[in-house]
Amino acid sequence: MNLPNKLTVVRLIIIPFFLLLMVLPLSWGSVTFWGATIPVAQLIAAILFIAATITDNLDGRIARKDHLVTNFGKFTDPLADKLLVMTAFIVLTGSQVVPAWVTAIIIWRELSVTGLRLLLVEQDGVVLAAKMPGKIKTTTQFIAIIFLLLNNVIFAIWNIPFGQIMLYICLFFTIYSGVDYFIQGRGVFSDGFK
Repeated sequence: MNLPNKLTVVRLIIIPFFLLLMVLPLSWGSVTFWGATIPVAQLIAAILFIAATITDNLDGRIARKDHLVTNFGKFTDPLADKLLVMTAFIVLTGSQVVPAWVTAIIIWRELSVTGLRLLLVEQDGVVLAAKMPGKIKTTTQFIAIIFLLLNNVIFAIWNIPFGQIMLYICLFFTIYSGVDYFIQGRGVFSDGFK
């Protein structure tokens, strides 16, 4: 197993630990810095989430740079990203930090685009590559989740709900990129309209 794939597996392993830290009733106290008070378990979960996002950035760069792209990586890298993001949004919805309708739209988009990609590969052998709106979507999702987990740290001093602002920016790019993918892949559905 090459290094990019190992990093992807690390990301997959982080997800259950992140989930447990967020849902178990751990009474480890809280810390306050930069105007935000954060439960210790949630802070550790946020650090794990940040580590996972770093592995997401590294594995793709290393795989492309060193020509280490594998079918395992093509399958598990986007899967790990989606599992990480969906887990975080579901947990944040359960904590009443993110509205359920926002999480539902994000999950609908992620599953729909994944299904579209599978249809395109099956029909034409075409891999629908990530475009810039999709990359912006992923980046804004990661930023929103991090600041929501950290209770708007840094911006809490000025009482700016940065995490919530990023949440709605990522929601916009989630919808926009999803529509963009379906416009690009619309030909896959042509047999349904004959």
